[in-house]
Amino acid sequence: MAAAAVLPASLDHKRNWTPIIAAPALSKAGNDAFNPARHLAFKETPKVYTMKDIGLPEDTGVSTVAVSEPFPLFTEEAVMRMRQEVLSPEVIANCQYSSNLAQCQLRGFANKYAPFVYDVWKSPETLAIISKVAGIDLVTEMDFEIGHINISVKPEAEKQEELQAFSERAQYEADEGIAGCPWEDIKPIVDWHTDSYPFVCVTMLSDCTTMIGGETALRTGSGEIMKVRGPQMGCAVVLQGRYIEHQALRALGTTERISMVTSFRPRCPTVRDDTVLTTVRPISNLAELYNQFSEYRLEILEERIRQQLKELREANGAGRKVATRKLKTFLQEQEKFLAHMNREMVDEDEVIRGNVDDSHLLKKGRGGDSN
Repeated sequence: MAAAAVLPASLDHKRNWTPIIAAPALSKAGNDAFNPARHLAFKETPKVYTMKDIGLPEDTGVSTVAVSEPFPLFTEEAVMRMRQEVLSPEVIANCQYSSNLAQCQLRGFANKYAPFVYDVWKSPETLAIISKVAGIDLVTEMDFEIGHINISVKPEAEKQEELQAFSERAQYEADEGIAGCPWEDIKPIVDWHTDSYPFVCVTMLSDCTTMIGGETALRTGSGEIMKVRGPQMGCAVVLQGRYIEHQALRALGTTERISMVTSFRPRCPTVRDDTVLTTVRPISNLAELYNQFSEYRLEILEERIRQQLKELREANGAGRKVATRKLKTFLQEQEKFLAHMNREMVDEDEVIRGNVDDSHLLKKGRGGDSN
């Protein structure tokens, strides 16, 4: 029997983890509003890997860019401000979720409890940077998906045990002449998945200077695994995650790994929108998610119809016949668009809290039917 739809954590929910950057450091962050000149650290476009580079057809997604190398995006002050808001008691109490893909996530808080985080990702300057790296003009997917947080925390004793085991295994394999990585992750922070949304920007909010591992693993077109270096604090990676299976590998050498994931979609309404809700329905306030999903999808449809109506009126004014075949193709595409939208909005009593199935994977899902 299906469980009830997921709701925000109760007000008396207590977190069972502690950030490693102490409160005094957070207090130095101040309360100033987001200032691009002061809080953005972006200098130059990073190296990117194309879909072709990872063995996928170039037209698989909405851009030829698959993933970027890590690049500086935010200053330390900006990171401290974001941490201050993300780790606030209000966010922890009201916005904490977990699933079979990830144990601790914070969602849907930016427009309620985190004005700095919200302004960061709505800023034209930030959007211009992400769009430049992604190779396509992007906007944030919806407010609920601004600043999604993945958290992995472990005790200091466990950290030291892992480092000792890593050192011993590395020495053994060096002595035996065994090639390859001396430590393979078997418990990823986020397991294999494709994202619900076309693009994501993953930003690191933890100090990772002593971290071992923590890469993002990508499954290439040939089935091989490609690892992208994890970002340092304040740095980011842009990934066309809807179309590439990936996982966030666990890290050694640190007691905390907090990453912020903000999702994006193409700004242009005529570009196809392959958004699905499979990975987010079980970890969302469905009333908010469905409202925002419906609003932006209907806005896309509205703009498409306006453009089509403009073409019809111009053709009529010029005395040209209606391009019937073209018009019928347009109508069929919008029918698919609405049908996809209807499928994604699953009745609340059919949504199983915290359970993400594998229908989001492109090989099993319907990623190409959304238009």
